[in-house]
Amino acid sequence: MKFINRTEEIAELRGLASLSKKKLFVIAIYGLRRVGKTRLLLEFMGKDGAYFFVNKNKTSKDLLAEFQELLKAKKVLGELEALDSWDTFFRLIITRGISPVVFDEFQNFAFVEPSVFGILQKNIDLNEEKHGLIILSGSLIGLVKKLFEGSKEPLYGRIKSSKKLEPLSLSSCFKIGKELELKKEELLKVYFLFGGYPKYYVTIEDFNLKGKTAEEIVGLLFLSKNAPLEDEVSSILSQEFGGRSGIYYSILEAIATGNNRLSAIAGYLNVQPTSITRQINELVNIFELIKLEMPYEGKRGIYKIEHPLLNFWFSQIYKNFSDYAARDPEFVKSVGKGLNSFYGKGFERAAAEFLSSKLGLVGRRQWGKIPMVREGESTYEIDFIGKREGLTYVFEFKWQELSYKEAAGILEAVEIKAKHVTRLGPRIRFGIIAKKIADKQKLNDAGHIAYDLDDF
Repeated sequence: MKFINRTEEIAELRGLASLSKKKLFVIAIYGLRRVGKTRLLLEFMGKDGAYFFVNKNKTSKDLLAEFQELLKAKKVLGELEALDSWDTFFRLIITRGISPVVFDEFQNFAFVEPSVFGILQKNIDLNEEKHGLIILSGSLIGLVKKLFEGSKEPLYGRIKSSKKLEPLSLSSCFKIGKELELKKEELLKVYFLFGGYPKYYVTIEDFNLKGKTAEEIVGLLFLSKNAPLEDEVSSILSQEFGGRSGIYYSILEAIATGNNRLSAIAGYLNVQPTSITRQINELVNIFELIKLEMPYEGKRGIYKIEHPLLNFWFSQIYKNFSDYAARDPEFVKSVGKGLNSFYGKGFERAAAEFLSSKLGLVGRRQWGKIPMVREGESTYEIDFIGKREGLTYVFEFKWQELSYKEAAGILEAVEIKAKHVTRLGPRIRFGIIAKKIADKQKLNDAGHIAYDLDDF
């Protein structure tokens, strides 16, 4: 599969490489597995420099021997020279002018040879006048952040630049979709499932699923016997969480099934809220797997899962894992039936991203209570509110095919709901984004904004 986009990231790395010609630069790049770190770094390096993968299943001695052979192949180390220690290794890569040097899965030194962190710190401090670019890349976000941001860690303060690699954008995934011969709607469904994590699109290519429907892709990659991705989520999370995975899995399941406030999560788990606040804070701030989403107006946020595949797994599969493991026919059928509801949630994320690229809008959802005189309280939700150049934009998103009358009715309803939001301002435009809208131009002519998949 072609290397897609990442032009900004490549340009940023080239800028740092230019700076490193005058002074030693050590930078960190991290991100969840499958986000494309290795491919990005290899594309940036080309034939230059040296690439080292830190295999946590090797002994320290064997890994050093492997790296020695790589340096000999690069002519950095003479045939009769040998590396007798990690101190010698790091001194050589800094002093002999090889650049860039990439350590992929750098955090694995914690399992292979923890002393490396202090050794590297010493060699950075002793050779600041040298030049060259050293890139430390890692996937275990919690451990990587601890290594580079912990004030008591050896490498604290030695990293000149740190960057989290984000998933590919929707527009980049459309380019991938063309290469995979996916129709627009099917590509969007796949995006709702995999987001911008390129490895999963490579998996579609690897298993000859070009041109297939999203349901066929889900069926083969997840629901078939010995499915290629059946252990994917467990593999990602077990490395992040280690032996403490149980409580984190339970919290993710609670959020994925609609329990998105602290009290609701605790109720779902049948525990006191105070007993899970530490784990939730870690999921937000350390592992970066969930996010506290704040409304456009108001102070009470809700938790949501950031990673689309985790959302799918915990909302559709994990709760009934025994049925999944047995590939119970009724369970498999129920997953298929639940996909459209899952797509609807994914469409909200994609539509917001579309508005960002189309209109330059960054917005938030809004929800709240409507006081009722006789019937207690009712609630309302608005899918998107954003401001730009003195205008407030209020949108509803619908993963449906709508007639003109249905779309007009939805716009009327959102205008009514918007009256309960106090900070909209005097100039408001209302809009709708749906899978398909009949006669959408009539809505645009009436002063609204109407988009459907034809506009994506």
